[in-house]
Amino acid sequence: MAMELFDMPFMDLVFLAQKIHRDYHDPNKVQLSTLMSIKTGACPEDCKYCPQSNRYQTHVEKERLVAVEEVVEAAKAAKASGATRFCMGAAWRGPKEQHLEVVKEMVKAVKELGMETCVTLGMLKEGQAEELKDAGLDYYNHNLDTSPEFYGEIITTRTYEDRLDTLQKVRDAGIKICCGGIVGMGESRAQRAGLLVQLANLNPPPESVPINQLIRVPGTPLENVDDLDQFEFIRTIAVARIMMPKSVIRLSAGREQMPETMQALCFMAGASAMFYGECLLTTSNPQINADRALMSNLKIQAVAGGVQAATQV
Repeated sequence: MAMELFDMPFMDLVFLAQKIHRDYHDPNKVQLSTLMSIKTGACPEDCKYCPQSNRYQTHVEKERLVAVEEVVEAAKAAKASGATRFCMGAAWRGPKEQHLEVVKEMVKAVKELGMETCVTLGMLKEGQAEELKDAGLDYYNHNLDTSPEFYGEIITTRTYEDRLDTLQKVRDAGIKICCGGIVGMGESRAQRAGLLVQLANLNPPPESVPINQLIRVPGTPLENVDDLDQFEFIRTIAVARIMMPKSVIRLSAGREQMPETMQALCFMAGASAMFYGECLLTTSNPQINADRALMSNLKIQAVAGGVQAATQV
């Protein structure tokens, strides 16, 4: 089914995706999330796209876990600019218990500001998801990155099953799942379809599905990979919307390289959220003023939480 959707004429695919989008979501509203790196660099993993791996020579400086007060100030600024969810990312294989205690304080402090919370901390051990749930965490991000067939070309230091195991821990703890992937890493269309099949077959599918376009960072093994055709990216958004009609599909990394017309087509194809703010962990993102202008031109409004249609089916 996924490949049949990808192979549809572009206009027919986007039209179908927009119809389904309107059944489940308000087409003129988006949810805005801001992402902050709370511990940067020195990651032991070998993800070929990532500038934070200690295996590659990139521009990223190694930094320790930041103070809770610094996170609170960043969250206040994000809320003031219009974001309703604050996401915190740490470059770990998985959190140690002493680090988790600090992250829990961050979650509690951001929740007190009236914002939704999300963290991405790597693989979780038994009981850690429950601790995060007790702290008030709303979402846990743990991407599958790509299809099982292409995964070994990108990462060797953790398995696909490792990722699925962490997602199950999160689901069992009652935390909502934020899980998507990256396209444009040299994968085939069939492998892009394979990623969406894996996501759609999670039970239930993720509440939030970030779709990232690869940012080619100098010093990483993927710095010279060919650019993905922009219509192929939009097709990926549309197929994700059709296969996961209730999920929030999020425009994530790579938006700074996308023309406004391309982003508009992504919203038409079913995107209902985006990362907002001028930095995503260690890479740049469109300026807030530019995003406000885009939303104004499209007459799209920012909303909190999901963006369900008034008469959801």
